[in-house]
Amino acid sequence: MSRARRLTVLGAVAALAGSLVAVPAVAQPAPAGPAAPHPAPEPVKTPVAVGSGGAVSSVDQNASAAGIAVLKRGGNAVDAAVATAAALGVTEPYSAGVGGGGYFVYYDAKSRTVRTLDGRETAPRTAGEDLFQENGKPLPFDDVVTSGLSVGTPGTPATWDTALRKWGSRSLGQVLRPARDLAARGFTVDETFRKQTAQNEARFRDFPATADLFLPGGKLPVVGSTMKNPDLARTYDELSRRGVDALYRGDLGRDVVNTVRKPPVRPGADRKVRPGDLTLRDLKDYKALGEAPTRTRYRGLDVYGMGPSSGGGTTVGEALNILERSDVKHLSEARYLHRYIEASRVAFADRGRWVGDPKFENVPVRGLTSQRFADARGCLIKDDAVLTSPLAPGDPRHPKPCRTYGKASPTTYEGENTTHLTVADKWGNIVAYTLTIEQTGGSGIVVPGRGFLLNNELTDFSFAPITPGVHDPNLPGPGKRPRSSISPTIVLKHGRPVVALGSPGGATIITTVLQSLVNHLDRGMPLVDAIAAPRASQRNAAKTELEPALWNSPLRARLEGIGHRFTQVEEIGAATGVQPLPGGRWLAAAEKVRRGGGSAMVVSEK
Repeated sequence: MSRARRLTVLGAVAALAGSLVAVPAVAQPAPAGPAAPHPAPEPVKTPVAVGSGGAVSSVDQNASAAGIAVLKRGGNAVDAAVATAAALGVTEPYSAGVGGGGYFVYYDAKSRTVRTLDGRETAPRTAGEDLFQENGKPLPFDDVVTSGLSVGTPGTPATWDTALRKWGSRSLGQVLRPARDLAARGFTVDETFRKQTAQNEARFRDFPATADLFLPGGKLPVVGSTMKNPDLARTYDELSRRGVDALYRGDLGRDVVNTVRKPPVRPGADRKVRPGDLTLRDLKDYKALGEAPTRTRYRGLDVYGMGPSSGGGTTVGEALNILERSDVKHLSEARYLHRYIEASRVAFADRGRWVGDPKFENVPVRGLTSQRFADARGCLIKDDAVLTSPLAPGDPRHPKPCRTYGKASPTTYEGENTTHLTVADKWGNIVAYTLTIEQTGGSGIVVPGRGFLLNNELTDFSFAPITPGVHDPNLPGPGKRPRSSISPTIVLKHGRPVVALGSPGGATIITTVLQSLVNHLDRGMPLVDAIAAPRASQRNAAKTELEPALWNSPLRARLEGIGHRFTQVEEIGAATGVQPLPGGRWLAAAEKVRRGGGSAMVVSEK
């Protein structure tokens, strides 16, 4: 586990003990306010916590503490989720922030209903199917990532504002206070943050605003040093005072548009950084959309997820429906992993053919999540053989047993460095919220004077049709949202919560959520162990990815014996979750090791 990040001046819980505002940062004045109180004990990072009053689980202890502090002051799960997300924009700036987007799933305990917000970034209104092509050929992926061309209209501030107005009990300004203070005071750099900075060092150096922020003194940040972001503190203050119109109709938005259209590249840099075509009108027209969740019945439970533009809910749902016909609880470990891998392969084949932005594509959500379709697809799976990828899709509109529909298409790449948080309050409300700027470090471009990175979310579009002659639902278009794999999930039984969870990880999000759910619901693992268990990820590819614990296990040889092919990866996903316990208590769970371990907290451990 990596060294825990710590607040250097003030523990995050104590930072909200009173009505605090940001304090000055070195040489750059942050918003005026009363002097900070004396330092309090620093938050402790632990992967599991049990108690009452509500719970928060995220990858970072400062962010989890920000959410807990809001709950302690009477805020609800929505208020705490936004506070946690804003703090992650400080401590996890390469994964999330003002310049990104995400998907928000909310369980309302009073009405026992699940609702969602699609806060996905959108393409400029001038975007066509050839957005990432020059001279009729797709541009190199890495060239597009680090450019204005990859930047979609940010959706995160609109998501926060919409969620608070619909279901929250606090103002945006109130819930941004802990993150604003954290940005001004700073957090302690750990090994994970330094490693992620090093991975991006070359391109960060090509943008002066990025280098000034993340390469202090021209060098990689030192483990144990304090990372401050006074520009972000002022950005949060502006959003607190002016609301999200500061971005979508104001000076903050103009700064974003200018940065996208004229990327501020270091003089003499060799990198060709293409401009984007984002406009003030794109910002003005943006909305976080209230969409119906997906719903899948699984062993008497209702599994709710995120609908299109994300493929998370439909793909997790289809795979669960396929697995429902197996006695997963009593299968051997090898047989269980085989069926889980094959169910994932089949579901990803169907995701690639059918899922896109529903404003542009007729996505057959009911068909994809139906048991009838799952049965028609599941009959392809045999216990003594392995399906060949890329596997052709089925037709959820007219399911036919063991029949495919059209040509096979491989799964496209998605950036993996997203972040997820899960929150519950004392009233029983729950939020599962995954937010992102796409890959580690997003586009690599910090908006000068604003303290946050812009996303590269538009690279989730197909650059050209994946298979010639086959309709691709994920090509760019004006105002279109690229397909996502984000899968915040809430499971109910008779309208009451059983578990909620989610994960970062690009396309591996779907398999991480699926495997964690099955580990917990079927295999009987405690939630923290279901999250920690070694993972495999099959996404309609020739090889299945394995974490080292499975790669080095005898299980690999057994599975290879029936035809599976594998490749080893360092880690897959970084999940968090919450689970209700008797007596109004909550269990919060996070990773034990992945990404340096996560942070689970409860309001009261009594």
